[in-house]
Amino acid sequence: MKKKLVFATNNAHKLTEVRAMVGDDFEILSLDDIGCHTDIPETADSLQGNAVMKAEFVRNNYGLDCFADDSGLEVVALGGAPGVHSARYATDGHDHRANIAKLLREMDGQSDRRARFRTVIALMTDGCTHCFEGEVRGEITTEEHGTNGFGYDPVFRPEGHEKTFAEMSDDEKNAISHRARAVAKLVAHLKTMKP
Repeated sequence: MKKKLVFATNNAHKLTEVRAMVGDDFEILSLDDIGCHTDIPETADSLQGNAVMKAEFVRNNYGLDCFADDSGLEVVALGGAPGVHSARYATDGHDHRANIAKLLREMDGQSDRRARFRTVIALMTDGCTHCFEGEVRGEITTEEHGTNGFGYDPVFRPEGHEKTFAEMSDDEKNAISHRARAVAKLVAHLKTMKP
């Protein structure tokens, strides 16, 4: 029988991507699949803290092994901002348009446009917590390019590429993205576990 693992998300795109990478050894459930419709708090001061907080919520309230992720954009010229506040940089909600507009205003006139995307995944299974991190370095463009993806993708160009994340296909982005790199480490760990 397959081991069940909850991925603390209702983002269908993330869920499909992770299920494909994990393969058939584990059954990956969403928050919706376990009847969790709570807006899980993300009030920690780090990406790892938020990922652990979300995983702990599921573990403590549903008693299931699970993993959760948190991602952020860290811009050198802004001292690492927006970082852990990436989703709520300009407003209290997930307003991607407002976040990008604020970022471009803050970066106006900046010559150092280096940035990185980071993802941390916290896995809680068999009473242990393991964290996996992925990052991709690049730069902030001076204007938006492309319509794919979400969040800051139209203004982030990864190192060694001519396109922003939003100009890439899903396959192109997933081959190099911060989340894909963190998920690859998670999958490698899961493969060492007995289902």
